[in-house]
Amino acid sequence: MNLKKITSIAFASIMLFATSCRSESSISEEQPKGKYQDGILMSNEGNYGTPNADVTFMSSDMNSVFQQIYKNNNSENLGDVLQTIGFYGNYSFLVLNNSNKVKVVDRYNFQKVAEITDQLNQPRYITFNNNKVYITNDTKYVNIYDANNLSLIKRLNVVDNAERIVSAGATVFVQNAAWGFGNKLTYFNSSDNTTLSSLTIPNGQIQKTITDNVFVYVVASDSTAADSYIYQISSAGTIVKTITLTGIPKATNLSLDNGKFYFTSGMKIYSMGANSSTVPTTPIVTATESAPYSGLYGFEVIDGRIYTSDAQGFTADSKVTIYDANSGSTLKVITAGRATNGFFKN
Repeated sequence: MNLKKITSIAFASIMLFATSCRSESSISEEQPKGKYQDGILMSNEGNYGTPNADVTFMSSDMNSVFQQIYKNNNSENLGDVLQTIGFYGNYSFLVLNNSNKVKVVDRYNFQKVAEITDQLNQPRYITFNNNKVYITNDTKYVNIYDANNLSLIKRLNVVDNAERIVSAGATVFVQNAAWGFGNKLTYFNSSDNTTLSSLTIPNGQIQKTITDNVFVYVVASDSTAADSYIYQISSAGTIVKTITLTGIPKATNLSLDNGKFYFTSGMKIYSMGANSSTVPTTPIVTATESAPYSGLYGFEVIDGRIYTSDAQGFTADSKVTIYDANSGSTLKVITAGRATNGFFKN
């Protein structure tokens, strides 16, 4: 294990203290936790080979925007290629792909408390289950760490590509698809982390895998097919529902918010009820892009708002546009960091 700034024992003490404080405090005694509470964190990937990744914060009322909140609170660069952000308790885990590390910060003041570097090589995505941290790594491994002290427990070889990773119940699912190629999920129980099972979806290539912590949802499409698909998968690894997005090709992004699916096809953003069988024919938003591969580089729907980013050709800071998820009207346009790739409720 390689932790900087604090030791694993100190980190475990912080975790224990935070847990005990929460258990002794009533809701009426809840105090503001920090400057970045109650808003949206935006992960700015940065340029590959350059340590200009960082995080933008916008308050929930959209009136306050803070840039480079990691650098400004730690007096150091965050790193090279911020892939994603994961949350465990009061901590944010910042997965830095080309820096080969995960930095752990207090999610409300963004001060660094630890780093994970042990046997990390090109880490991609992160999830948490059963007091463990799971990180896809080195294209084919899942590294498993103890969430209380960040020590490495074991590495799992999942054979196929190890890309996005999510949890549903006690089951961890690994997306064996990258860059739009691959049609399998590997899954295992977090209690033993040994028995690997595989699920192959019947149609399309997996574009994105998400979870509501009860079910896993996959959006799949092919480059030449006229239709796309959304699969609902149980924690047991069984497809329980298939939605054929008839007439909607090349669906990619997928989000679930307030009982609705939101997905994209090209620059078009569609929505439909999660329990509906009626496939939309008209997008609620048609976004624009400033350069190839820049439009909808980041996409998420949170509490009735659609968050999108245009990466501006990766040569300038991203333009973030926020839409009303019901009407499609534009609520706010701001500038974030370089190559904004994700949005997270904090």
